[in-house]
Amino acid sequence: MGLFSKKKRILPPPRHIAIIMDGNGRWAKKRGMPRTAGHAAGAEAFRRTANYCRTLGVRYLTVYAFSTENWKRSEEEIQGIMILLRQYLEEAMRDMEKNHVCFRFFGDLSRLSPDLKQLCRDAEARSSQYHDVQVNFCLNYGGRDEIVKAARQFAEEVAAGSRRPEELDENLFGQYLYSGGIPDPELVIRPSGEKRISNFLLWQSAYSEYVFMNVLWPDFGPKDLDDAIEEYHKRDRRFGGV
Repeated sequence: MGLFSKKKRILPPPRHIAIIMDGNGRWAKKRGMPRTAGHAAGAEAFRRTANYCRTLGVRYLTVYAFSTENWKRSEEEIQGIMILLRQYLEEAMRDMEKNHVCFRFFGDLSRLSPDLKQLCRDAEARSSQYHDVQVNFCLNYGGRDEIVKAARQFAEEVAAGSRRPEELDENLFGQYLYSGGIPDPELVIRPSGEKRISNFLLWQSAYSEYVFMNVLWPDFGPKDLDDAIEEYHKRDRRFGGV
């Protein structure tokens, strides 16, 4: 039977898939390599996965690239991650006309170096014309921080008189999040064997299906994504109903 087939019927991928890219450090440690080598291998896993998602027709892919807590890591590791991100974005800018990928960045970019922050903004601006697939990088991102910032922005508008408290509902609040205007992920995947959400898309994943997998992120490939999507289709998504 074919890919995602069930009784010879091809199952469609979710419209929006989110991934916690976890396990780079452990992958490197198992091989006696520095953690930076694990992040390099993880960057290749991201390329594979993003390209495969595009092939499948996934409309939105959101990845946890760097959390607000990751600043606690060593300076060498942080710089290694930022170098890989810069390299990927420069490559993506070169190939933009060919790939037609729209880029968005969720998180507080103010802590990034000026050149990397500008590169992120340039990637967003130049890719905004493309609508085939959108890749959202969660960069210096934390779910609690996102909700607090959204609440603060609404409160400021109320204080300024441009909003009234009674206007606030879930739909309006969602527009104040980094993901405003983007549908919530139907599927959230976490490789590496860990079974926690780690402050990732706390609001948006309220009704997402979580699939936890034992593969470390650098080893994650198309078959693993196939398996996660197959598991997603086995779930009974009732959204609180019967």
